[in-house]
Amino acid sequence: MSLPPFFSHSNNPHVLCITGGLTGIGRAIAVLFLSHGASVAINYFPGHNANDDNLISSMRSEGLNAIKARSSNSTIASESEVPLLCIPGDISQPETATQLVEKCIEKFGRLDTFVSNAGICKFEEFLEISPESWSQHRDTNLSGAFYAVQAAARQMSKHGGGSIIGVSSISALVGGALQCHYTPTKAGVLSLMQSCATALGKYRIRCNALLPGTIRTQLNDEDLKDGSEKKAYMEGRIPLGRLGKPDDMAGPALWLAVPELSSYVTGATILVDGGAFVNFQ
Repeated sequence: MSLPPFFSHSNNPHVLCITGGLTGIGRAIAVLFLSHGASVAINYFPGHNANDDNLISSMRSEGLNAIKARSSNSTIASESEVPLLCIPGDISQPETATQLVEKCIEKFGRLDTFVSNAGICKFEEFLEISPESWSQHRDTNLSGAFYAVQAAARQMSKHGGGSIIGVSSISALVGGALQCHYTPTKAGVLSLMQSCATALGKYRIRCNALLPGTIRTQLNDEDLKDGSEKKAYMEGRIPLGRLGKPDDMAGPALWLAVPELSSYVTGATILVDGGAFVNFQ
């Protein structure tokens, strides 16, 4: 039995803004929020995916189906009515975050929850990582998160607060032999959320980090393909016995967004990993 909507599309709806929202974890979070009556603005990197227009169209359809499945009384009747704003931009550039928040406010009038999710990860041997690859991972994953969180906080600080969620990674806590350019950026996101929690509490802005474990997305689909030794090994290390799905990240994000459920939660580090981190035996 599914939960009833936490918000309402027709009555002062909750507004979510998320970076990297067109695929993977970001998309799952956006669709769940839509189903719960939120209005959603997403950022995506243009041309990163094979067909952005098709992904946007299918996301509207997915959103509409999710809305109808959760509430038969929804006033949203067609894909064109789904309160979804899709904004292209390179989040590694400071102006992208500013424009994203501005366009979100222009369209929906407010900002309640911001999720910094955009990230890249290309598996490479440490001795072969080029300065360009290091810079690309740092600029997208960490600098992009900083710019995005700062833009969101500037808006929220003037309007009574809100919830900011940084999508870090279990890799912030453990090493990764082929991720020496990735793990430091995710540790940085975790640290950013902890520091922002102390800096922004006076504005009633809560800042928390979600640390996904092995979630199968477009970033690692080839590395964890069905039948591979890597997939079997990882499933054997996870107490729940399976890889994570993007949907597994959406519920915790929603929980952190709803003041009734998490109003006293800030500076938290929340692992969403099926128990992998604690399983050293």
